[in-house]
Formats: sequence, C-alpha cells, structure tokens
Amino acid sequence: MSSAVLSGDVAPANASIPFSPVTQAVIHRYGGAEEIELEAVSLPAPGVGEIRVRHTAIGVNFVDVYHRTGLYPLPALPAVLGVEAAGVIEAIGAGVEGLHVGQRIAYAGPPAGSYASARNLPAARAVALPDDVADDTIASLLLRGITTHMLLSHVRPVKAGDTLLVHAAAGGLGLVLVQWAKALGARVIGTVGSPAKAELARLHGLDHAILYRDEDFVGAVKDLTGGQGVDYAIDGIGGATLAATLGVVRPYGMVASIGQVAGDSGPLDLAQLGPARSIALSRPGVFRFMADLARYREGAAATLARLQSGLQASVGEVLPLTRVADAHRLLESGRSSGAILLRP
Repeated sequence: MSSAVLSGDVAPANASIPFSPVTQAVIHRYGGAEEIELEAVSLPAPGVGEIRVRHTAIGVNFVDVYHRTGLYPLPALPAVLGVEAAGVIEAIGAGVEGLHVGQRIAYAGPPAGSYASARNLPAARAVALPDDVADDTIASLLLRGITTHMLLSHVRPVKAGDTLLVHAAAGGLGLVLVQWAKALGARVIGTVGSPAKAELARLHGLDHAILYRDEDFVGAVKDLTGGQGVDYAIDGIGGATLAATLGVVRPYGMVASIGQVAGDSGPLDLAQLGPARSIALSRPGVFRFMADLARYREGAAATLARLQSGLQASVGEVLPLTRVADAHRLLESGRSSGAILLRP
C-alpha cells in the first residue's frame, strides 16, 4: 500500500480547477433517518495536504447511524455523514506526493463526509488500490477490515485452535470476522437471525450458526464447547446481549464490546468478570485505533492482503445516494445481510 507524503515544496497539480459541484447528504440536527437532507454545494480546490476524490462507491456503517442520532456526536452541525468510500482522485492540493490525478483510492474513518458525490480529504488517509481490488469491494469492507485487524491482532491476538463467538455473524462486519478468524485457524460460532442468514454465514466459513430467536445462545454455546465456553466473544449488539455474553467465555477469555445496536447494557457488576470468573472485558474503538496513522496504514494493508488471499466481500444492497435515508432504515431494521453501499 502506498501512502501520501506531505512536502510543502510541491505545487498543486490542478490549481486551475477551483470548484467542483457535488451532492452531499447532510444533517442539521440529530434524529431519525428523516433528518438526512440532500444538498448541492461547490467544493473549493483541495487545500495543502488534501486531495479531491470523486466517489464511485460509499460504504454505510452503523457508526453513521450513531452519528446521525447523536449517540456519537459529530464535531459540529450541519455535517455530512459517512466515514468510508472509494473513488478516483480528480484534484491534488499543494504538498501532496505519492498520489496522482486519476488514481483509484479508498479511505475509512474520520473526518466524516463520505456521503457525497465528491469531497476534499486529507491525503494521508488515502489508500492506493491495486488493480485487482474493485471499488465496491473495498468500499464495503475497508472499515470492517481495519476493525477486524484491530480485534484479532491487537485487542486479543487470535491463534489456531481458539474458539470465537461472533454476534450478527451474517452482517457486514460479522462476515469479515468469520472469514478472517477462520484464516487464522480459529473455530467460529455465530449468532444469526434467520435460516437464510445462517446459510450465508456458513458459506463464508462459519462453523456453527445459532438462531438466537429460536434458541438460547448461552446454552447453545455451552453445548458446543463442552461447557467450557469460548476463548473470545465479539459483541456489537449491546444491551442484554452483552450481559449474557459474559456468561459464555471461559476463564481468562475476553469479551470485546464494539457496538450497542440494542442499546446500552447499563452498569456492569465487576463480579461478573472475576476473580471467580477471571475474564476480561474490552471496549475498543476503531476510530481511536485509526487515529494513529501507522496503525491505520497497517490495518488497511492487512485488509488488502486478506482480499488478495481470498477474503470475500458480501454486498447485500446497493442504493443510490438519493436513497440514503432508506439505507439507514434498512440497516437499523436488522433485515440486511452483508454490506450496504450507496452509489453517487
């Protein structure tokens, strides 16, 4: 993966293009999907250390919902949503090296603003794309890939023979976690909401699917592990699910809480963790991980390497940018499988 190197001695490649008309999906206040508005604006020329990227595919993530509702407040309002996209560089600001106009790139993480036909972006966040990685593929899983790398390499390094529990195993992140963990030699148990989702997850390598609406996942996990529990559980659901998940981890195992789709679980009693239980609870944040540029590049490089060694993207829906509110409603409904993309 190549990266942009900043140097104040390089002149802008196309300073003669001062403005670019774009469509943006903006919120002026926090709330429901109906708060998202489409606005036409003109972008200025990219500034020092920036590029302008014309998007070809935009990823939709649950963090976008958290931003929209204000659960994770944005720096200021009004704001353009979105933290992941792929596209083509169409202008370069002063001081940018290692990138060129017409180059395909992707990016993930803050600053938010990917729900747009084009945007100006810090050049250091650009990830140059190899020819064999499609725009839709990388836009559907760059953030998820970096998250997975963080979870399986930094939060708790996973090794061959480990047993993992992945909640929402047929979701966009779940399918990446399943495949990546299997490539590391782990056994993976996953919870899913329907037989169709169970089949999708199995096609991506899941060893055991638990239909959580039909059976108690705690009992099912205990049965599948001979009463011992899993080494590592990854929960993006929150609420009562997180509290229950603490009961399926074996001594000296770990639960990583990475989301709260079902709401906040409330205060947790440390007695649920140890010393009798002797388990760890982690609350890792991928944005904090990616704030370190070296880790961001490491995670992006790991994602590209996994793609080139067989990681499969699963795109469930592709909607036009004009239907961004519908994309949010679909994601929140729990009816989606795989990733959701927006097409500018």
